[in-house]
Amino acid sequence: MGQVLAICVSKKKGEQKKPVDSAMLIEDHGIEGDAHAGSGRQVSLLAVESVDKMRHKLPTLKAGDFAENLLVSGFPITFLRVGQQFSIGSTLLELTQIGKKCHSKCEIHKAVGFCVMPTEGIFAKVLKGGEITAGDEITLL
Repeated sequence: MGQVLAICVSKKKGEQKKPVDSAMLIEDHGIEGDAHAGSGRQVSLLAVESVDKMRHKLPTLKAGDFAENLLVSGFPITFLRVGQQFSIGSTLLELTQIGKKCHSKCEIHKAVGFCVMPTEGIFAKVLKGGEITAGDEITLL
């Protein structure tokens, strides 16, 4: 079990996401109002532990800087497998992808020389929607 530290959204693809207090997860779509909703990568997750590994080189990193939707803590992202399901509050999600290919180097990669999202970020689809709030528990089923 872990915790959602931040929920982040953006209106356009390719830009950093901004934290919000809560969001609506829509079944088979993603986060309402987010640029990646409706795509094959409906919801992205990144562990704060991954971000912390980069803070020694870039101490100003904050939630949403990696364009992640959910910044989580205490949830075993790096040990999950495609198809595993997890809940956040009353919602249900299924892991669909581990990591991603970077087509262009983000600002973090340019500044530091590497980025954790391509190897340590995960993506999920929404099986059951509902409202989520920063601070909610995230539980592996």
